[in-house]
Amino acid sequence: MPSKKTPATRGQAKPASPELDLIRTLADILNETGLSEIELEQKGSRVRVSRTMTAVATVQHQAPAPVHHAPAPVAAPILTKAHDADHAGTVKSPMVGTVYMASAPGNPNFIEIGSDVRQGQTLLIIEAMKTMNQIPSPVSGKVIRIHVDNGDPVEYGAALVTIE
Repeated sequence: MPSKKTPATRGQAKPASPELDLIRTLADILNETGLSEIELEQKGSRVRVSRTMTAVATVQHQAPAPVHHAPAPVAAPILTKAHDADHAGTVKSPMVGTVYMASAPGNPNFIEIGSDVRQGQTLLIIEAMKTMNQIPSPVSGKVIRIHVDNGDPVEYGAALVTIE
């Protein structure tokens, strides 16, 4: 005879069915393993249990990098790359290394666009094998173009500065 729910039996636990036991077992497996979904197929019946995962995004804040304002560059004549390589006043790198525009960090650059330079004056430094090599100006004149930036790697023969 089928049992009816009466006020006397409402608070009591119901007898567990094999299907409900299977679902509870699968839910326990989800909790233990951290999986979000599990599916089981047995004897022609399929049971799938899934749960909603809540993702928590972790954001790591970094302090903004300090802003260094450089003086506005003086306008220079526009030269094409082909013209730069052929220009008689182009100073080329005598070695492979790293360019430094000043004698030390925080010091003013040796030259700027528009600077007047004398023959023999240091234009920049190239570090090669932990040795700082001053690159002198081969001629006196005005710097019309600087082809490299501080910290740039350069190859042998690369254009560094153009002087007119």
